[in-house]
Amino acid sequence: MSVTPQHKIGSGFGRDSTAAQVVAGIDLHGKTAIVTGGYSGLGLETVRALAAAGAAVVVPARRPEHAREVLAEAGVPAGTGAGEVSVAALDLADQSSVKVFAAGFLASDFLGGSGRLDILINNAAIMASPERRVGPGWESQFATNHLGHFALTNLLWPALAAGSGARVVSLSSTGHKLSPIRFEDINFETGYDKWRAYGQAKTANSLFAVQLDALGRDSGVRAFAVHPGGIMTELQRHLPREEMIAAGWMDEAGNVDARFKTPAQGAATSVWAATSPALTGMGGVYCEDCDIAEPTVVGSPGARIRGVDAHAVDRADAARLWTLSAELTGINAFAG
Repeated sequence: MSVTPQHKIGSGFGRDSTAAQVVAGIDLHGKTAIVTGGYSGLGLETVRALAAAGAAVVVPARRPEHAREVLAEAGVPAGTGAGEVSVAALDLADQSSVKVFAAGFLASDFLGGSGRLDILINNAAIMASPERRVGPGWESQFATNHLGHFALTNLLWPALAAGSGARVVSLSSTGHKLSPIRFEDINFETGYDKWRAYGQAKTANSLFAVQLDALGRDSGVRAFAVHPGGIMTELQRHLPREEMIAAGWMDEAGNVDARFKTPAQGAATSVWAATSPALTGMGGVYCEDCDIAEPTVVGSPGARIRGVDAHAVDRADAARLWTLSAELTGINAFAG
């Protein structure tokens, strides 16, 4: 099977498209989806769009009761049927929690016995957090954003492979431009930098999609990395207001810069990658603004905010990271 080129396909959508617009006319009845972090910011909008199109959606949450309250307040129907959303406990920073969630899903505890997963959107993340270690000493951003989703996806592989053309969407960001994978010091044991650690985690999210697609395509499972765009959400909870003002993200009065998308716009690329018929037979690419992204034009004025850097789609590094992640977690659906 040929490799999908890292070039735009002319999707007909763009930066200002919303999640509801990209899924309009697509029938997801009979489909099951999981959206991590699906009760906040663009995750909530992703869930809303998938459920409105008829999918049965599971939202894993570190605080399940809080998630249920938020979803109820947002008017998202609760339940396990078409167009309904159920919530289950999951802490991505805790590998034992990931295993419990995956086992429950495979046992069909959440969706009434379907045994199939059609869409997995690895959306949850932490950003620029203070230095913290989880598990056996893993740096928390790498552990939560990448290793948690790596384990989750591999454990759910039987359900993904049982679907018909399942898709996995891995949320990266332009943060990937801040750092490649630091194979020599992946846990920042020396010189922790919150932004470089975030950058490495977002590069990992992109490389994960590259390798998952290479491993899964023969089973009909395709994977995509997605940059949702800049959105002001709870993802910024670790950032002081002064730092966001200095970065130009907001002014002194708290008005958000016009460059930022709304949550509904931010969710659009994830929903597009998960559902668009235009991507049939494709995968292993990084997407932005509801299309496949172009490679970064190094040295150009937009290089920091547009396109995908070579290190985030490098196939050799993707395979190397997969091997390392399997060694760290002890989980690999494709071993042997």
